[in-house]
Amino acid sequence: MNLFQMGSKPLGTERITTFLEDNYVSIGYPGIGDLENISKVELRDRMIHTYQYSELELTEHLQAIHLFVHTMQDGDYVLVCDGDWVHLGDLGDYFYNELFDAPDIGTCHRRGVTWLKSLPITDLNAGIKEFLSSSGVVKQYKGPMPSARVDLWITGTSDSEQAVSNRMHVDEETLSMALDILKEALVSENAERRERAAIAILQYAK
Repeated sequence: MNLFQMGSKPLGTERITTFLEDNYVSIGYPGIGDLENISKVELRDRMIHTYQYSELELTEHLQAIHLFVHTMQDGDYVLVCDGDWVHLGDLGDYFYNELFDAPDIGTCHRRGVTWLKSLPITDLNAGIKEFLSSSGVVKQYKGPMPSARVDLWITGTSDSEQAVSNRMHVDEETLSMALDILKEALVSENAERRERAAIAILQYAK
């Protein structure tokens, strides 16, 4: 599972409303055809033929396209800024829509998105704020990621963290005694008691 950031202005035109309503994201680059199965050499040739980039610019754009088409995977996550807000989405596969392969539209290279949450940028954790502060067509987050619930993690707090912060302080001796009781209950002949003990221990271990 990886996290990416994308801009909302392919070809300089704001598309955030369309992205949200039609459940996709796009990087622009019309005129180079379907990119799903082409080699790096062929992609480079198409870019040189279509766009007048300097060598440095070409390298940067090729890296962005590679991230979008090949590095991103179904089930990864994307963040798209929208003024003072950011939208979090669950990414789908890359696909090419020839109907939108035109210089005045340029949204032919797409990935489907299931939008999960929208929240103020001020609510994000420090690492994600820093990630969003730098520019680029597509960027990949390189910091540590949670094993689940990215939608909670990006805010810096989660339900479990909030529960920990609100938990009554209990001394170690009392905790140890309580765990001993639960461990004994795990081998009880009563199935319901065993199940309740298992749930309690798992919740404590989170």
